[in-house]
Amino acid sequence: MASKKIIAICQSGGEFVTNNEDGSLTYVGGEAYALDLDNQTLLNDFKLEVAENFECGTDGMTIKYFLPGNKKTLITISKDKDLKRMINFFKDSEQVEVFIIAEESVALSTPNVSASRSSRTNISEPEHIPVIPMDMIHPDDLFQAPVEISTPGVYLSGNDEKHRKAAMQWENAITGVGQRFNSFSEFREALHKYSIAHGFTYKYKKNESRRVTAKCKSEGCAWSIYASKLPTTELICIKTMNPKHTCDGAAVKAGYRSTRGWMGNIIKEKLKVAPNYKPKDIANDIEREYGIQLNYSQARRAKEKAREQLQGSYREAYSQLPLLCEKIKETNPGSVAIVYAKDDSSFHRLFISFHASIAGFRQGCRPLLFLDSTLLYAKYQGTLLGAVGVDGNDGVFPLAFAVVDEETNDNWHWFLSELKSTVLMSCPITFVCDFQRGIRESLHEIFSEECHHGYCLRYLAEKLNNDLQGQFSHEARRLMIQDLYTAACAPTLESFERCAENIRAISPDAYDWVTRSEPDHWANALFGGARYGHLTSNFGQPFYDWVMEVNELPITQMVDVLRGKIMELIYTRRVESSQWATRLTPLMEEKLQSETSKAGSLHVLPSHGSTFEVRGESVDVVDIDQWDCSCKSWQLNGMPCCHAIAVFECIGRSPYDYCSRYFTTESYHVTYVESINPVPNLENPANGQVDAAVLITPPPSKRPPGRPKMKKVDAFDIVKRQMQCSKCKGLGHNKKTCGKVNKFEESDPLLLTGLETEDIEGTE
Repeated sequence: MASKKIIAICQSGGEFVTNNEDGSLTYVGGEAYALDLDNQTLLNDFKLEVAENFECGTDGMTIKYFLPGNKKTLITISKDKDLKRMINFFKDSEQVEVFIIAEESVALSTPNVSASRSSRTNISEPEHIPVIPMDMIHPDDLFQAPVEISTPGVYLSGNDEKHRKAAMQWENAITGVGQRFNSFSEFREALHKYSIAHGFTYKYKKNESRRVTAKCKSEGCAWSIYASKLPTTELICIKTMNPKHTCDGAAVKAGYRSTRGWMGNIIKEKLKVAPNYKPKDIANDIEREYGIQLNYSQARRAKEKAREQLQGSYREAYSQLPLLCEKIKETNPGSVAIVYAKDDSSFHRLFISFHASIAGFRQGCRPLLFLDSTLLYAKYQGTLLGAVGVDGNDGVFPLAFAVVDEETNDNWHWFLSELKSTVLMSCPITFVCDFQRGIRESLHEIFSEECHHGYCLRYLAEKLNNDLQGQFSHEARRLMIQDLYTAACAPTLESFERCAENIRAISPDAYDWVTRSEPDHWANALFGGARYGHLTSNFGQPFYDWVMEVNELPITQMVDVLRGKIMELIYTRRVESSQWATRLTPLMEEKLQSETSKAGSLHVLPSHGSTFEVRGESVDVVDIDQWDCSCKSWQLNGMPCCHAIAVFECIGRSPYDYCSRYFTTESYHVTYVESINPVPNLENPANGQVDAAVLITPPPSKRPPGRPKMKKVDAFDIVKRQMQCSKCKGLGHNKKTCGKVNKFEESDPLLLTGLETEDIEGTE
């Protein structure tokens, strides 16, 4: 019988507060994760799971809990029996509160408690007690382990000159008695560097607002240092120091404690030169130059800290959003910049659309928009929603984007509502986007009959593959997806039905899936809007590539970098197009000339009025007054097909007069006539000038541990080979795990010998 599981609510990073009336303790602040526990759980396994959630090491980790009904005494879990004893105490409960602490001592926020603290405590300090700056100490940052087991954060060897070339410069960071510092933070940083250069670790005996005492961590070693404030000044001075080590000194392979803030100071200079400095390269450089081993997560957090030092706090960036919106509207009149917070003042959503983009889309771009989203991997996560248009040269034209706390139907509905009030088009707009996420309902409700919703073919193919996986081999699924794309591109109803019949030949079930997928939203032959040959929403990928480059920046920095990229794009295309001498944009001119070259071999027969019959490999009917050809290419792409061009040459008309106005150089110039103006750097308003009503705090969600997910792949790349049984030809298993074959062999033991029945009868 399986043992009962209970939920352990693991808390770290907060503080214990004492109730003055009854002396009970309450844990305040920090983060919490829920983990499963039962009698089979081992302490080491539990610690590893806790460390993974809180992104810290297991060394020095202490786990404590309160006995049932007793909030005054903390019980320590130091071995497997202690863990099982706790589980037995709470066997009648659904959950138990567990506290993760860096050291055995628990500091209480009572007025009578001394201000002396170990630098390794991981609980928050109350305001009335002097604290070590949090950029020097953080529960996520502390890691300490002996070098023999190659644990992250290890100082290798004091004699390893190859690994100490960068640290050698810190040998004189501490010079001795009388040395002065501007602050305790400066003194602690110097002590930190000094210990690295001399290859030893230390611990604080006193760490207060007016004095600091530290000694070598090796038991019995005489090395020590004492610094305090000079009277009547803010300067810090070393009063006493014993520089002699009675332990192994620099030769000892001791553990080394490092912090994210300290690492950030080292990394930020390199980050200025190389903004895309990768965590893997950071870890390699730190090990080579300082002899300190970091894992990927530690290097990533250090990079995040360095970015905060260079670009500002992620938290403060949210409070600057209202000011940013005002600056955008002030410097770019006609722009839309609006931010919303929830009832608890946490960030909810931000919408940005610059006047140059709005005017360019209205005046020069075809009424076609691509909607898509991408995850953000900054400290507080979020999702970016984007609306991207297409210019006359088939270039990406960013129209609007929004940052939301999470991708939900409600946030998509809000984004589309803001988009409609921003664009105000007089003609119906065609949207190419996913058919899920509530977008379909929102488009119908907000735009009503003023829009056409084209399903993104990439998402459609991905759904087809997922729905059919396990039923067909990868070759069959690849052919079906290929036929789906062909059916979507088919210009006429007859050609669409031929492609559908090809799918029916592979599988009637797949054919039924296609007919139920609403082809009038994705097939050219049935679609009511104009997509101009663009069938997938990843047309806007260049814009989302920009987002991927900056999605780890603070939100205000990210918005400003995107603004700068759009500003540069508009300016560059305006300058380039000023040199164009053709009536159409270069790409459209090339397409027109390609169709013109095909028209020379066609024979035109007048019929009546504006209708003509054109003979070639096929017979097509062209109506020049209706801009219509039976091949449907003219209607689908907005450019005259070879059959129409043959008619124009026959009657002496110019094909340029029959091209969509969106493809002309003149429309292209109008698209990029407006400019995006620079936005000045944000400055914190003077004290007392911040409106509490618009104060915005970060959203509660934070980035999960681990590396970001890979980008979306093309539909054909999602079709992967499945395991196929060589006996029954079924999918998802092999012959060893085949239920049919194994069952048959059990019922016929002769098969286990590898001999057929006829062979055995012959031997008799």
